[in-house]
Amino acid sequence: MTEIAPLRIGILGAANIARHFTTGVADLPTVEVVAVASRELATAEAFAARHGIPRALAGYEALLADPAVEAIYNPLPNSLHAEWSIRALEAGKHVLCEKPIAVTADDARAMFAAADRAGRLLVEAFPYRSQPQTLEAARLVGEGAIGRPRLIQAAFGFPMANPANIRLDPALGGGALLDAGSYPVSLISLFAGALPERVTALAQWSPRGVDMTLVANMMFADGLMAQAACSFGTGIYRRALIVGEEGTLSTDFLNHLTATDPGVLDISRGGWEPRREAIAFPATNGFRAEAEAFAAAVRSGPEAWNGIGPAESIEVMQLLDAIIASARADGLSITL
Repeated sequence: MTEIAPLRIGILGAANIARHFTTGVADLPTVEVVAVASRELATAEAFAARHGIPRALAGYEALLADPAVEAIYNPLPNSLHAEWSIRALEAGKHVLCEKPIAVTADDARAMFAAADRAGRLLVEAFPYRSQPQTLEAARLVGEGAIGRPRLIQAAFGFPMANPANIRLDPALGGGALLDAGSYPVSLISLFAGALPERVTALAQWSPRGVDMTLVANMMFADGLMAQAACSFGTGIYRRALIVGEEGTLSTDFLNHLTATDPGVLDISRGGWEPRREAIAFPATNGFRAEAEAFAAAVRSGPEAWNGIGPAESIEVMQLLDAIIASARADGLSITL
């Protein structure tokens, strides 16, 4: 059997999430991080030295021009996802782009159109989507374990104490919805399997004009109702509840499963005396899981990708667009 060479990945920028990604894939045999680029060479050199990366490059253009790099991981600020992903695709690189895929649905469409023109793979990085916890939850609901979903509630929040954090900068695509909120909204998309017909949302705003806490309600054509909540002003919480006609499923849809936090999946079926089952999972780093699936998709074909697909990435951005539009209009109902 011919041995498949590891996918050679270059990283755009030296952000904190890039550090976590690099650590997560460090011992993955199907992926090799071969280069990192930053606007300042000294920053790239320090990052490369810390993580054992062979090459440090000054400027993102240099990474895209590197013939040894087959694929790009793009963890840049949200407002730069579209520009640098498209430039990478046009340079012949496959792209694993951090969530949210873009800051608008129009940008997302342009990105996937660029991928089609280039004949390269572009996928959105939601680590929880490649986790066994989420894959099993999707399988169970898809096979009717709790009956037809009728209500979905999903939330993610954490404290944001540093006012200089880029996630609070409106010019960089900041705000709780695009950051924390993209997780519960994408989870609702996974289990609803369609866009809602109507959306309403309310938010609390920072003095700079980004949403700090937001709650969105959604109505679907088949009668399913869903609610997503996100916040930069709470204790850390992450939970989802899917209520079907015959039972319930709850999950913390974690990015990373550890020995101390194994990501239990709780299922309850039956009537007033339900049968309850809790399913635990082995420790799994979400960055490793998604990178492994990404490498397999590049080498073997897009059907090997187990994360969010292109059409759904665009639909999630459409939904995020509608939610923020409703919130900015103080709860105006938005029809999709």
